[in-house]
Amino acid sequence: MKLPFQVNLSNKVVALTGAGGVLISEFAKALAACGAKVALLDVNLPAAQAVADAIGENAIAIETNALEKASLENAKQTVNAKWGKVNFLVNGAGGNNPKATSDNEYMTASLPAGTKTFFDLDEKGLRFVFDLNITSAFLTTQVFAQDMLETGGNIINLSSMNAFHPLTKIPAYSAAKAGISNFTEWLAVHFAPMGIRCNAIAPGFFVGNQNRGLLFNPDGSPTARTGKILAGTPMGRFGEVSELIGTLLFLADDNASGFITGVVIPVDGGFNAYSGV
Repeated sequence: MKLPFQVNLSNKVVALTGAGGVLISEFAKALAACGAKVALLDVNLPAAQAVADAIGENAIAIETNALEKASLENAKQTVNAKWGKVNFLVNGAGGNNPKATSDNEYMTASLPAGTKTFFDLDEKGLRFVFDLNITSAFLTTQVFAQDMLETGGNIINLSSMNAFHPLTKIPAYSAAKAGISNFTEWLAVHFAPMGIRCNAIAPGFFVGNQNRGLLFNPDGSPTARTGKILAGTPMGRFGEVSELIGTLLFLADDNASGFITGVVIPVDGGFNAYSGV
């Protein structure tokens, strides 16, 4: 992996949830390339194991359900036994669900028959999205921040552009990510006396497995939604995963960002700054 710059993280033991996914797997590789020992936590063990195999001896994959506290505690015990206390946490588990996604952007008086509107969204889908994003971050932090109480630590949450400007069709995901940003600020204040920093990265639009179907048609052509996204992104393109790594390493390095806590940093090609005019 080519890093934008090098920092020394050889004293870091990092736990990352959602580590089998596109973004967090790259986070893990970057942190390990800077000397950190990385524990890859994911309910999908084969995906996490593939990342661990790519990294090598400084990585371990642990099958973990971030919605079950006992599973998280078992994962922490495994990490503690191998490397000692965790002093760096990345809350990367999250995502959306089709059951919490409407078909229409706007509610109008005349919609085609069979349109899944706001009123048709599944309560179970809503709860799933909130649990996957907020409950997972809450429980994971409860478990792993205990290791940081004596020596301090670093927590990085994964927020989203939805936290700043809710996107159409995905009300549950937008609200959940807004909750992550708020939770980040709460944690930063709560843990400041213990020397634990907490910040968040808010990616703009990156193409991943979860959103590919919304952004591209089966034939590979861009959807209308892609057209809207790129029209609202001044840089006029989707981001590359590698373009998140500089922000990650900046927040990871205590020498560079030791007095920074409670911030949510957009990495979005200008999407948050653009008013549409």
